[in-house]
This record gives sequence, C-alpha cells and structure tokens, in this order.
Amino acid sequence: MSIDAAGPNPLDPIDPCGAGFNAARLAGVVRRLDEEVVRGRIPGLVVSVAREGRTVLHQAFGLQDPQTGTAMAADAIFRIYSMTKPITSLAALQLAERGQLLLSDPVNKYLPAFAHLQVAHFDGDRMVLQPMRQQPTIHDLLRHTAGLTYAFLDDGPMQRMYVKARLRSNTLDTEGFIRALTGLPLAFQPGSTWEYSHATDVLGAVIEAVTGQRLGVFLEQSICAPLGMVDTGFWTPPEKQHRLAEPLAADIPLLPMPLLDTRKPPAMDGGGSGLVSTAADYARFLQCLLNGGELDGQRIASPHTVRMMTHDHVGSIPQNISRFGGQMLTPGIGFGLGFAVRMAEGLEDLPGSPGMYSWGGVCGTTFWVDPQQKLVAILMSQASLQREHYRQLWRNLVYGAMER
Repeated sequence: MSIDAAGPNPLDPIDPCGAGFNAARLAGVVRRLDEEVVRGRIPGLVVSVAREGRTVLHQAFGLQDPQTGTAMAADAIFRIYSMTKPITSLAALQLAERGQLLLSDPVNKYLPAFAHLQVAHFDGDRMVLQPMRQQPTIHDLLRHTAGLTYAFLDDGPMQRMYVKARLRSNTLDTEGFIRALTGLPLAFQPGSTWEYSHATDVLGAVIEAVTGQRLGVFLEQSICAPLGMVDTGFWTPPEKQHRLAEPLAADIPLLPMPLLDTRKPPAMDGGGSGLVSTAADYARFLQCLLNGGELDGQRIASPHTVRMMTHDHVGSIPQNISRFGGQMLTPGIGFGLGFAVRMAEGLEDLPGSPGMYSWGGVCGTTFWVDPQQKLVAILMSQASLQREHYRQLWRNLVYGAMER
C-alpha cells in the first residue's frame, strides 16, 4: 500500500491541477504503482514529480526492507548506482569553469598511467595489441568514448579480463583501481566508439588528482551542501542506516554486480556508481540543472555549462552493440556529458520532448528532466531485475496524467 510522504517535500508543493496535471489521472498513477507492490513484483519505491519548480507528487509505496517488513519511507535512502554519473560529471565541469582543467586535456595529464595504453583487437579469443591512435581526453570520459567498457555488458575476452582484474570488487582504493584498469588494454580506440563504461570512475580519479581531495569531500563541498542534499554520499552513517532501502533477497544473487555495502566507508569513492541518495535530494539536484545551475539562491554552475552537458556529444560516433547491454542509445537518443539526451520528436517508443535528459541506476532507480515541460520525475527502487519495465511504465504514467 502507498504511504503518505513524511517530512518536507523536496520543493514547494502545489495543487497538481495548477501544474497541468489531471488530479484523477494522477490518483490513477498512485493506484497503478500500488498494484505492482501488492502483486509482489517490486518490494517498494519512492516517486517524485515536480513541475514548474513545485512538487506535484512525492510518495512512498511498499516495503523498504522486505526481510524485516519495514514499510517504505518517503525519505528512504537508495543505492543509486549510475545516477552517480551526472553528479560526478557536473563536478568535473565545475573544475573546467574554474580553469582547473580543460575537456580537451588528455587523461594522462592527471593520471600518468594512461599515457602508454594499447588497444586490444580480438580474432576469436586471440588478442593482438595495437598502439593508441590518440590519447583519451576528459571529454572522452564524460561522453563514454575513452575506449573503456564494463564487465557486465558482454561475456567476451575483454570483459573476462575486467572480471579477472576485480574492478568491481569494492576492495580497491582509487590508486589500486587505476593501476588495475591501466594494467589492461583499451577495448576500443579512444574517440572511435561509444561504450558505456568505467569512464566516470576514472573521471572521479581525475577530480581527486586535480583537487587533492577525496571525491566525496569535493562533491559535498561543491554540490551537495550548497543544494541541501543532506542524505547523499558514498556511505550511510549509522544514524541513517535504518532508512536504507533493500532489494528482494532473491534478486541479490542475480544482480549484474555485487550489491554495494553502504554501511561503511568505501575503499574508493566510485564516481560512476557509488552514491546513495533520496528522492528528495536527487530532485533538488535535477531542479538545479533545470534552473540552469541554480537553486534557492545557490548557483553551482553556469547556465552555459548546463546547456553544454545536456546536449548530444556523440554525434556520428557509432555505439558498440553489446550482448547484454544491447543498444543502450536507442533511435533518437544521444548522450551528453553524464546522461542520455533526446534529440527528436518521435523515434523513441516513450513519450517526452526533444531536449529531455535522463539516466538510471542498475538497481532500479531512474530519472528524467524535460525542459520543455519544466518537468522533473524520479523513481527510486531497489528492484534491479525489473528496472527496464518500471522505467517505461513510470514514463508512460507521468505523461499520461498531464493535460497540458
């Protein structure tokens, strides 16, 4: 059953009718999500919708911890996995704004181990190493064209090398991670292929090299504290651990990567997938982007920076169609600096507007921002195996409840 939101909403509340939502249809959204929980398809979730800067819906459903029967709270804390990437990406762009790095800089300027990498070419399982034609840049890291990959995208020889290097073991610190990663060849020539990857983890290491701070410290100072994101970080302190959302026990062995243990500080602040957050916190981050880099009088980025990061940067660069990752950028969808970007009306099989940007996390979280509609929508859950279904269902439900 659904549970009314507790505590303050992330943004000023408003009558949904005043924000162009049909009240009866919005109530239907709540009923439909409730049905999914009652059927046992998903343990629980928190959803948040804001339009024109004010909250239309912020509600919790189901169980926060299926093992204990704890009801989902509106301020539940979720492992957001790849929804970490937009935050880390904005942090890197803040450094560019301050003149501390250039997007055209080669990665090896900050991480020298990247200077002499080779590129793997496979004939079956036989590997031939080729020299890099060009160095990967900070821009390549931001848009996932640096030549890296992820182990879970395929089961080929390159991915097996990633598994053997234990890049997702959660035991490596930043130095150890970079050493393990650069002990492997690149999967593609830098700049030649779009491949979702560990690039944003490397970007986090670059941020640490530039600032001399742990990534979590820099994110707290430059993004989280100014925006009032009080529950976002790389681990959950003891006084907040009762708010941590958990997946179904049966789902945990089937996750494409180990479930993050966020009850203790990590060895490495993973810029690509390490944060925990709440729907309220993440709504404030997205509203700041929608506002052009400002929220409640706190400007953390220039509107020109936000405009740049929310446009397509892939262009005609082909994407690698992986066995398990599939075609991640579907027709009409490009990739900006941290998330997918919708480039056209139609083509995609979901509602939305050109210019909208979105992404999700492997354990069941998702968001989108539609600037044309002044709309922010977030779904937080720890239901990895059903994540694609709920991303699509949630998008259809929200747009279906709008009447302008």
